[in-house]
Formats: sequence, C-alpha cells, structure tokens
Amino acid sequence: MARSNGCGTLIAAFLLLLASLPALAETRLERGRYLVETIAACGNCHTPQGPNGPLPGKALAGNQVIEDNPAFRAVASNITPDRRTGIGAWTDAQIARAIREGIRPDGSVIGPPMPIAWYRDLADEDVAAMVAYLRSIPAVANVSEKSTYRMPLPPNYGPPVGRVVAPPRSDMVRYGAYLAGPVGHCMECHTPFGAPGQRDLERLGVGGQPFEGPWGVSVAANITPGRATGLGGWSDAEIERAIRRGVSQDGRQLFPPMPFGHYARISTPDMAALIAYLRSLPPVER
Repeated sequence: MARSNGCGTLIAAFLLLLASLPALAETRLERGRYLVETIAACGNCHTPQGPNGPLPGKALAGNQVIEDNPAFRAVASNITPDRRTGIGAWTDAQIARAIREGIRPDGSVIGPPMPIAWYRDLADEDVAAMVAYLRSIPAVANVSEKSTYRMPLPPNYGPPVGRVVAPPRSDMVRYGAYLAGPVGHCMECHTPFGAPGQRDLERLGVGGQPFEGPWGVSVAANITPGRATGLGGWSDAEIERAIRRGVSQDGRQLFPPMPFGHYARISTPDMAALIAYLRSLPPVER
C-alpha cells in the first residue's frame, strides 16, 4: 500500500476541508442529478441498452432485462415521469417508499436485484433529491415487461423507514461507507452470499460473485485491503483509475456490470471518501 508523503498529507487535508464545507451552490435538483447519474448509477439498470450503449431518448425508461436465472427474470421498470408507463402518477412519498422500502403504490413488493436492503439507509434529504431529479427528466412512454419471480418474495423488507440522516462529509470513512453502501450499493455486488438470499456481512467486500453478460463472465473483485487478492498493494490512484475507467492495477480492462461511465463523474471528495472507507475494511483474502 502506498504511503502518504508530505504533499499527499496536504492534499488529503485539503480534500477533508472541501468535504466538510456545505455545498453552497448545490440545489436539491442538482444533488439528485449527481446521485442518480453518478454514484447511484440508476441508469445502469433502468436505461435500456443497445449494441452501442444506452438507447438514445430512452434514459431511465426501463424494459432492460437485468438478470435471468432459475430463480427469477428481473426487468427494470420505467422510472421516468410518464403517467401511464412510468412513475408520473406516483406521489413523491410513494416514489421514496418504493426506493427505500421496496413497496409500490399498489402494495406489491419489488424483488431483487433492486438493493432495498441498502437503500433503506439512504438519507431523507438524498431520497428527496433523487425524487426531485426523477420528476425533472423527460417522460418516456415505454412499457416494461413485468419481472417474474419463481421464488417467494418477502412481504416486506422490514418496518417502515424512519428518519435517516447521512454521516457528516468531514468523517471520510463513515461518509465513504454511506456512499459504498446505501448510495452506490457497491457492497451488494462485492459481498458474497452466506445464507440463501442473504449477503455474508462478515465477509464484506470480499467479492467472488459471477456476473454473466454479452462480455462473458466477470467476477466481483475483492475490494478489501487484503494484499494477496485485494487492494492492499494498490495505490489510491490505481483504485481510482479502476473505479472511474475500469482499468485494473496490471492494465487489464475490467468489465460490466461496474458502471464506469457513471463512476467517471464521481466528485473528487467523494472518491477520496470511498477510498478511505475501502482502506478501513478488515483485510480478507479470497
């Protein structure tokens, strides 16, 4: 692991200062745009893809098959403000409940891979910002196939969510954990399963889950500080390059479903917080 020199210490202190300052020019709509379009990467599932990438004019319009396996066929829904095929007829509270509790206005439960277990800890202000942004995007009429579940879904994902406040940005490790968990749900992909259908949180970030797609099969990496199979021997710059550009330490191109196009626009303070959090994880070898 690279050690900070004096210059690196000054840079880290400057980033910490930036992170502690209020986002004076950031409106709720701007915050929502940033979350949805960068670290939350909602379009990675909800924007239909063609052979050359996202389909023009279909941003967040759904009908993208996310996963098709023996347990379920999951198809992303239309989350544009179209009143007939999207969420235009839903209230703000109903949209927020769907995101954080996985319950639609008709009472039906949203199934995997929507990471409701992580989204339950999204801060109130960030959920409100995301809803505001989803209200602002162009409405696209696009009927989505209904997901099919050949497994029982839970009646709910827990009791109604109460008040949630994000950790202070000045606490880089805690804020990085918030970004990697509730906001970006990085740990949803990078944590292996333990009990059926449940992540093994004792092995947080250890990776190992395979993902099939047009690219073939990619396997979630170990993002703990383990030196043999994790990020312990990587510099901060190498970790940032992997997240933003999909390039591994050895120069290999990394593959989806990591949404590198979204992550390329993560702010500098948020990237620093993410890396600080990854450095804080218990080092585990896979």
